[in-house]
Amino acid sequence: MPHQEQVLAHGNLCAPGPPNNAGYNSNPVPVIIQTESRDKWGKKMDFLLSVIGFAVDLGNVWRFPYICYQNGGGAFLIPYVLMAIFGGVPLFYMELALGQFHRTGAISIWKHICPMFKGIGFAICIIALYVSFYYNTIIAWALFYFYSSFSSTLPWTSCDNEWNTENCTNYFGKDNVTWTNYSRSPAEEFYTRNVLAVHESSGLGDVGYIRWQLMLCLFLIFTIVYFSLWKGVKTSGKVVWVTATLPYVVLLILMIRGATLPGAWKGVVFYLNPKWEKLQETSVWVDAAAQIFFSLGPGFGVLLALSSYNPFNNNCYRDAIVTSLVNCLTSFVSGFVIFTVLGYMAEQRNVNVEDVARDKGPSLLFITYPEAIANMVGSTFFAIIFFVMMITLGLDSTFGGLEAIITAVMDEYPDTLSHRRELLVLGLVVVCFLGSLSTLTKGGAYVVKLLEEFGVGSSIIAIVFLEATAVSWFYGINRFSNDIKSMLGYTPGLFWRVCWVAISPAFLAYIIISSLLNPQPLSLFDYKFPDWSITVGFIIGASSFIWIPIYMVYKFVWTPGSLKQRLAVCLRPERTLPDIHTDSMGLSPVP
Repeated sequence: MPHQEQVLAHGNLCAPGPPNNAGYNSNPVPVIIQTESRDKWGKKMDFLLSVIGFAVDLGNVWRFPYICYQNGGGAFLIPYVLMAIFGGVPLFYMELALGQFHRTGAISIWKHICPMFKGIGFAICIIALYVSFYYNTIIAWALFYFYSSFSSTLPWTSCDNEWNTENCTNYFGKDNVTWTNYSRSPAEEFYTRNVLAVHESSGLGDVGYIRWQLMLCLFLIFTIVYFSLWKGVKTSGKVVWVTATLPYVVLLILMIRGATLPGAWKGVVFYLNPKWEKLQETSVWVDAAAQIFFSLGPGFGVLLALSSYNPFNNNCYRDAIVTSLVNCLTSFVSGFVIFTVLGYMAEQRNVNVEDVARDKGPSLLFITYPEAIANMVGSTFFAIIFFVMMITLGLDSTFGGLEAIITAVMDEYPDTLSHRRELLVLGLVVVCFLGSLSTLTKGGAYVVKLLEEFGVGSSIIAIVFLEATAVSWFYGINRFSNDIKSMLGYTPGLFWRVCWVAISPAFLAYIIISSLLNPQPLSLFDYKFPDWSITVGFIIGASSFIWIPIYMVYKFVWTPGSLKQRLAVCLRPERTLPDIHTDSMGLSPVP
């Protein structure tokens, strides 16, 4: 931390907590006043667009529409909204408030909450690294498509290319075309054989060599990322005015175009047609909980980092509500963009919508949608803007994920790194680029799937569970509520406090237990992941979470004193009162 001065202040900020809250001490907690200024957002909209850009990512376009129709169509909106109200939004609000009050990153914030849980910060940074290893590769695929779109005839339109096989079947504009289980569309073969070249890999045991085309695309992506982040929120806050707003312009254009396609109404009916009996299935509620959690993104350290650059009296409550609503509505609207096109494809194939809606994940964006675009009037234009949208959606989330690491590390080691941000960002980008190389091989798609499943998955949910528990039960819900009151002028209502103490942790525990009790077999295309790769996946997942107990043991062993004294030091937080607090609250150090 910057140079600090320890003082005792009066009022709510140092009021002793009630005895039934773990981590409270009968003595006032010393307050830390930061005497050096912290970087701040240039405008309020810079912050809002950064948060929206992080939360609204590629998953909003590919994951929500698929999960919605798979889990009961319009009926799925009921568990989705309930899980958002009682689980996702309270956690989102909690992280924004924590970051804004303590004004520090995901590692050093824990000495102000509960020092024993500092390992959570290290675990968050490791998970953010794993995400950067595979997520930017998906953006590189989109960049490859973007480059390939600059042609009068899109390369995934026909079966006359060098990468096509005898199974390639083009049914658009043709009559009496027989579609079998072995048939492959031109778009599918372009994706699997030309972009990924996955047919030249037998699996994770033989991923092959790096594809230079994808490596060049990834290099360009990380170059953009570096020059967007190297100067801090002053530069990234300006970049998001383009990257966070452009996707909405494109979504509007694509939705209008999709609505004019023949058969579009079939897709919309299929998307929203409620199947009420689905609500009796536990898996539907688990999917709703997981979707809202990964969509809003608490626990990745991004919300802590971004909100830490806010003014102390910023209305983080309103920010949480607005950005959560924008995120959820974007997911819902994206479903119309996707399913109007799926209805069009079903009309062209003369099949049911469910027969063309089997693709999920990236395949929905790299096979199904490009296939439909290729057969529209003005296909080149729509392909270009679609992949621009994908690139910008991905870049925003990358900005947030890497900023979480940068802010956490710089706040933990300010004396060393406070004036070396450019070098830190460069080093981080190089590490992320090198860590991504395995995903650029011919079997790289399998590596992406493995990292996506195990690098994040249950680990991040377990980490947020511990975070919510530490804040509500060790730091104390009354103390946290008083922190919010000092910023906003009013205490959070009973609803929010009950959610933070009980409902949100139960929401997270529900997801964890359900995922452990009902593990799904891992596969991609026709490849079934072998048992040894699943073991590797669990090791990857454990490699981040393990730092939490390791740091607990380290903190306890290296703290001097008796057992009782050690526990008190490990559980008792320091208090933060940044320099801006003194101006806004009229407080001054007590000699």
